[in-house]
Amino acid sequence: MKTQYKKLSMTIRIIIGMILGILTGFIIRKLFADNHFVHDYLVNGLFEVGGSIFIASLKMLVVPLVFVSLVCGTSTLSDIKTLGRLGGKTLAFYLTTTAIAITLALTTGTLFKPGAGVDLTAATTFEAKEAPSLGEVIIGMFPTNPINSMAQGNTLQIIVFALLFGIAISAAGKPGERVAKIFADLNEVIMKLVALLMHIAPYGVFFLMAKLFTGLGLDAIRSLIGYFLVLSGTLIVHALFTYGLMLKVFSGLSPITFFKKMEDAIMFAFSTASSNATIPVTMETATKRLGVSNKVASFTVPLGATINMDGTAIMQGVATAFIAQAFNVDLTMGDYMAVIMTATLASVGTAGVPGVGLIMLAMVLNQVGLPVEGIAIIMGVDRLLDMIRTAVNITGDSVVTCIVGKSEKEMDISRFNDPKAGEKDEEVHLHKA
Repeated sequence: MKTQYKKLSMTIRIIIGMILGILTGFIIRKLFADNHFVHDYLVNGLFEVGGSIFIASLKMLVVPLVFVSLVCGTSTLSDIKTLGRLGGKTLAFYLTTTAIAITLALTTGTLFKPGAGVDLTAATTFEAKEAPSLGEVIIGMFPTNPINSMAQGNTLQIIVFALLFGIAISAAGKPGERVAKIFADLNEVIMKLVALLMHIAPYGVFFLMAKLFTGLGLDAIRSLIGYFLVLSGTLIVHALFTYGLMLKVFSGLSPITFFKKMEDAIMFAFSTASSNATIPVTMETATKRLGVSNKVASFTVPLGATINMDGTAIMQGVATAFIAQAFNVDLTMGDYMAVIMTATLASVGTAGVPGVGLIMLAMVLNQVGLPVEGIAIIMGVDRLLDMIRTAVNITGDSVVTCIVGKSEKEMDISRFNDPKAGEKDEEVHLHKA
């Protein structure tokens, strides 16, 4: 039985872990709600510890993976023009998809009117953190102490330092070649560590889902079912159709093949609700399964996890329409344009700030004169929606990675089309186990 389980694909094992976790959470919620032993030693003990270790294990790899991979990719670039072209394409695609996402969200929010008839007069006060100005964001991109940036997990600063370090290696001649070989070996070791950690994923997902659903039942979304359905539906439409169409038009690649190969990364993102924690899995998927070279993926994936906020932008659009309808405020076309512009620019401007989704939403609401207190009532279902938003975000990161990789001729098309690509290492590991 154990051998048969190991032969199942990673995606199936993660789904099994997720379903068992959800069922376990509901059973505890219904049958053991007042049992202190179960909650103290199982829910807040085993589930809390197991889920936290899983998330910590993934986050542990983010800084070394981003830094080493980006140094490896940048050091192989022949000139600075290549880096500029790569960065320009990537940023343009990320901003474009965010603008499309917020437009789609406002359209569905206005069309389906999820906030009609909802009473927000009892909403509690919500105080959003102040978002940094654009100037502060630009200044904050450059680290004064790179080691401190790594310790704090400041992704933008790590990216900038890694780019500069990689360029210096490329320009240093023979000494740079020796350093580049060391980083290439480090990159292989880190990617192997990612593959090893992926095998604890089903258990980690089980612990996370069991813990979440002992405290979050269906009652939490019942009063906001309209908002929940409209937002989740819009997220799915954007992921399948917008990204699928972009991939086909700009690269000619098959969206069906792409989504099949993205299964593991999407499941990771859904279960962790963290784009940064999913970076190791997204990187491995992009290089090993989708066939994009490390020099492209090492740049586009970490950057996307930092500034590509399509899922959050969709939340802002639907939430803005929901809150406006709930407070009986009619938004003009000018207001809608202001929401689109603010949300698109804020996707870069609030990168790396804790609680980024709610900060961005507060900015948007202030821009069009809607009460920020309206955020309070949608927070009850935000955890579930955040899981879907994260899956959409990393899907967008991978689509842009494929498009840029194809346009730069830094993509192995035969690997992309090979349904077994990237699975050989896993099969060998399982066989040895």
